[in-house]
Amino acid sequence: MKMLKKTLLSLLTLLALVSAPAFATVTIVSLTPSAKSPLPIGGAVIWSATARDSNAGPLTFQFNVAPPNGPLATVIDFNVGKLSGGGVWHALQFNWPLTGTDGVYQVQVVAKDFTSGESSSQTVSYAVTSPLTGADPVVLTTRNPLVALFVAPPCPAGSTMAVSFQPQSASVPATTTNWANCLPSSAMTFQIAGMYPSTSYTMYPQVSTGGNSANGPTVSFSTGALPADVPFPAFSVVTPAADNTYPVILHTFAHFGLKEGAYYPNVATDLAGNVIWYYYPDDQNGAMLTRPLQGGGTITIQNDLAWVPKLKHAQLLRQIDLEGNIVRETNMGAIQQELVALGAVDGGPCAAIPSPAPVGAACTGGFHHDAIQSLPNGYTAALISIEKIFPPGTQGDKSGLPVDIVGDMIIVLDTNWQVVWYWDVFDPAGGGNGYPKLPVSRTAPLGETCSAEQSSCPPLFLLGHGIAPLAHDWLHANALYYWPAPGDGNATGGDIVWSSRHQDSIMKVDYRDGTGTGNMLWRMGPPDDLTPAGDFVFVNTWNDPWVWFSHQHEVGMENGGAGPMTIFDNGNTRLSPPPLGLGKGNCKPYDCDSRGIALTVDESALTVTPVVSFDLGYYSPAMGSAQLLADGNYFFQNPLVIATGQAVVSYSVEIAPTNPAPQVGPANFLLDVASPEHYRGWLMPSLYDPPTT
Repeated sequence: MKMLKKTLLSLLTLLALVSAPAFATVTIVSLTPSAKSPLPIGGAVIWSATARDSNAGPLTFQFNVAPPNGPLATVIDFNVGKLSGGGVWHALQFNWPLTGTDGVYQVQVVAKDFTSGESSSQTVSYAVTSPLTGADPVVLTTRNPLVALFVAPPCPAGSTMAVSFQPQSASVPATTTNWANCLPSSAMTFQIAGMYPSTSYTMYPQVSTGGNSANGPTVSFSTGALPADVPFPAFSVVTPAADNTYPVILHTFAHFGLKEGAYYPNVATDLAGNVIWYYYPDDQNGAMLTRPLQGGGTITIQNDLAWVPKLKHAQLLRQIDLEGNIVRETNMGAIQQELVALGAVDGGPCAAIPSPAPVGAACTGGFHHDAIQSLPNGYTAALISIEKIFPPGTQGDKSGLPVDIVGDMIIVLDTNWQVVWYWDVFDPAGGGNGYPKLPVSRTAPLGETCSAEQSSCPPLFLLGHGIAPLAHDWLHANALYYWPAPGDGNATGGDIVWSSRHQDSIMKVDYRDGTGTGNMLWRMGPPDDLTPAGDFVFVNTWNDPWVWFSHQHEVGMENGGAGPMTIFDNGNTRLSPPPLGLGKGNCKPYDCDSRGIALTVDESALTVTPVVSFDLGYYSPAMGSAQLLADGNYFFQNPLVIATGQAVVSYSVEIAPTNPAPQVGPANFLLDVASPEHYRGWLMPSLYDPPTT
C-alpha cells in the first residue's frame, strides 16, 4: 500500500509539473509521439499535439527540446494550429530526427492564445538509445542519399573527435568533418556530407588529445543514387580548374515567385559540376540558402504557411542541418508578435490594418534576401520587409492616391530565435528615417516598383482600393554583415553593415552588440543631390570613369572585418540609359559588364580605395556573390546572364589577381549552369568550413 501511495504521489507530482492549472482557459489535450520510447539514434519521431481554448483563439503551438541533462531550446516557434470539431486545436506536426547522442530527452509543447495572452504547456520524456554494440563505429543511412549519420563510441573528456571520409577509389582527397568535444559516456554522432552519389566510401573517427591524434576503426558506406524525381541543374565546365584548393561550390537557387511550382534544389558540386549534396524540402515550397554555417548546415528562407491563411511566400526562417532536418525555425507571425511586444511601431501584422490603409499605417510582410549567424553569442540577424503608407505624391508618385513604400527592418534573434533588437528604416526614433541622408523623399535612382503578384518582390498586403496601384520598392536591401571591429570611434561592440540595392548604397547601423542607438553612421555610394560629396571619397587609382558600384549584391568585410570589402557590382544604374540611369547605350565592354570588386575602407579618413576590379565578362542585372579566398584569389558568381537566344546562364568563376586593375580577369575555373534563379554561391574546402563573411 505504501508503494502504491508513493507511486500515485509521484504521478500526481509529475502531472502538476507538466499540465496546465485547472483554471487556465488554454489546456493541452495531448502530446503524442509516432513511435513509443525508446528509439535508437537514426530514427525519427513525429509529434502530434492538441489543445483546447475557451476563448475564440486561434491557438498557436511551440515545440521545445532539451538534450540529456541540458536546457530546453526552441526548435519550432509559435505557429497557428488547425481547429477541428469539438473545439480542439491541432498543432502542425513536429518532425524530430534522432541525430544527437543517446540519453533521455525532454520534449515540450506550448499552446498560446496571443489574443488573450494565456498559454499552457506539457513536457514528456523520451529515451534515445545507441545503436553501438561494440568498439566499432556504425554508419546509418538518412533520408538524403548523399548524407550518412556516423555514430562512434564515447571518447575521453577533454579530447575532441572528427570523422575522415574518402571514396574507396581514392580519386579525391579525404574530407574531415568539424571537430566536436568528446562525450565520455555517450555516443558521438556526425553527419557525413559532400559525397558523390552511388559511391563507396571509407570512414573512420579521429580523436585528438593534447595535440596528438589517433585514428579509430574503419567502416564502409555506400551512397545512394540521385533521386529521379528531383530536377537537378546541369552544369558544364567552360574553363577547367587549375588546382583543387577549394574543391566545393555551394549553390543556392532562389524560388522568388509567389506561385507554387517545381524549382531547382540547392546543391553543392565539385569544380566539374558534379553534385555532392542537395537540399530539396519538396517540389512546391521554395527554399533559399542565405548563409552556410561553420560545422555544416545553413540558414534558409522558405515558403510555407504561417499565421496568414493561404500565404506561403517567404514566411519561414529555418536553420537546417546537412541532412536537411530543422534545427530551429521561426515564422513571420511569431516575429510580428515579438516586435509588437518590444514596442516596434511598424512591426505588427498587416491583417490588423483596415482597407484602404490610412496614411501612416505600417506592417511587416516576410523574410527576404539575407540572414547571418555571425553575431556574438550565436545571435542571428535577418532582413524583413515593411510596407508603410505615405501621402499622395510621395517619391513623385502621380496616381493622386496614398503611396505604399516598401522598406526594410533588421532584426536580431537570440539563440532561441526570439527578437531581442530591431532597426526600422521608417522609425526616426531608431535612427532610420531620422538619418538626414536617407529620407523617404530620396527616391530609388531607377524608380523600381512592385505589384501585388510581382516576382522578386516581398509579399504585399496594403495595395488595393484607395492606394496607388504600384508599391515603391525603395530600398531592396539584400545583404547583412556584422562588423566586429568598428573603426568609427565606437568604444565597444560591433555594428551592422547592410546593402541597399535600389539606393546603390552600403550603410552602417550603430548596433554595438545590442547597446547601440540604431542610428545610421554612414552611407557609402555615389554622390547625389542630397549628398553631393558623399560620405566617402573614392580614391580613383585606375582613373575609372564609373568608380562606384550600383545595384550591388553580397557585400561583406573579409577576414573577420580586417580584410577588404568584397562586392558583386551588378551595374544596373551604370548601364541603364538616361533619364534614370547613367549609361549612354554605347559604353565600352568594361562599362557594360558586371564587376567583381574589393575595396579598402578607411572609416577614419572616410576614403574608399579599390584593391581589385574585375570585368566579369557579362552583365547580370540581378543576384550575384563575391568572396575573397585565403590564397588571395577571388570567387564570384555572375548569375543572371542573358545568353544568345535569350537563354539565362549563370557563371561561377575563380580569379587570380595577377593584374588587379579593371580587366577581364584570368580564370582558375569557369563553371556555368542554365538557370534564371541562381542567387548566390560560395567556394569552400568542404561543407564543414564555409566562408566567414
